Amino acid sequence: MKNELIFEGNEKRVYSTEHPHRVVFHYNDVIVAFNGVKRARLRGKGILTNKISAILLGYLNSCGIPTHFIQRLDDREQLCRRISIIPLEVVVHNRMAGTLASKLGVEDGFKPGNTITDLCYNNDELGDPLVNRDQAAALGLATYEELAQMFATAKKAGPLLTELFHKAGIELVDVKFEFGRDTETGEIIISDEISPDTCRLWDEQTGERMDRDRFRLDLGDVVPAYSEVLERLEKLEI
Repeated sequence: MKNELIFEGNEKRVYSTEHPHRVVFHYNDVIVAFNGVKRARLRGKGILTNKISAILLGYLNSCGIPTHFIQRLDDREQLCRRISIIPLEVVVHNRMAGTLASKLGVEDGFKPGNTITDLCYNNDELGDPLVNRDQAAALGLATYEELAQMFATAKKAGPLLTELFHKAGIELVDVKFEFGRDTETGEIIISDEISPDTCRLWDEQTGERMDRDRFRLDLGDVVPAYSEVLERLEKLEI
C-alpha cells in the first residue's frame, strides 16, 4: 500500500510504503530527451514502459542478476526494493549510435568488433559526462569495489538482454544500467527502469528504431513502436 510521495521526476513518481525498505514506482505518460530540454506527454506511454520494464527486470532477477524490481502491481505501478541511488550509469554498447558515434566521428550504427562499456556521471546539469573509475571514486560516488561490481553486473546483464531481444527480432544497440544500494541489505543492485526509454532498439529486419530516438529525432509513432516492443516480448517464453 503506497503512502507519501518521496520523489517526483518527469517520467516516474516514487511512493513510500508501510514497509521501510519497499517503494512503489508509478510510471507517467511523459517522455523527455536531451536531459529534459525536450518534453512531451504521450497517452499510454507510462503503461508501456511499466510493463516492458517489469518483463526485463523480472527476467534479469530470474537469471540471478539482482534488481530493485519485486512485482508489477497494475498497469502503471511496480513494487520495488528501496535503494540509495548511486549517481552513475553503466552503458553497454553493441553498436556506436547517437552521441557516442558523433563524438568518435563514425557512422551512426557502426558495429565494432567488441562490446563497449562506458561509465557516465548521472548529472543533468553537467550533461551526464563520461567519467573513469578514478574520477568516480575521487568524487565519492562509489568505491572501487562497488564500481567493479557494477561493471561486472552490466557485462552479464547486457548479453542476456541482447539475446532476449534477438529472440523477439529486435537488436539491442545499447542499454543504460543504473544502480543503487539496497537500503535493507546494502547490496549493489540494478535500479530504475529498463525500457525503450533507456535502450536503443532496432528492428532486426528493417532497422526501424523502436525506442526513444523516435522522439529525439522527431520520427513520430513513439507509442506504436513501444507497443510493438511489448507485444513481441510478451510472446516470448520467459
